[in-house]
Amino acid sequence: MNWITEKPEGVVITIFVQPRASKNLIAGLHGDALKIKLTAPPVDNAANKMCLQFLAKCLDISKSSLEIVSGQTSRTKQILIRDADGGKSLKEKIESLLV
Repeated sequence: MNWITEKPEGVVITIFVQPRASKNLIAGLHGDALKIKLTAPPVDNAANKMCLQFLAKCLDISKSSLEIVSGQTSRTKQILIRDADGGKSLKEKIESLLV
């Protein structure tokens, strides 16, 4: 999958954020990115904060394990997910978001 990249410090995923949606949900793939719809508006970093919070909840990991490494002001973002348990289980959790 092109939207998941394993790195020494964890896994980097590419996401495409659609702000101001009717509800928070994972909407499948958008090109080479995981599409996430969020209710937050794209102002004052609200959508970025909600994005990290929503992903942490979906993956059942702490919000502090997530970091936006690129795309702070863009809809397409790269998010680093630090993994304490080992990359394989985290990658499986991420891939299961599409099911």
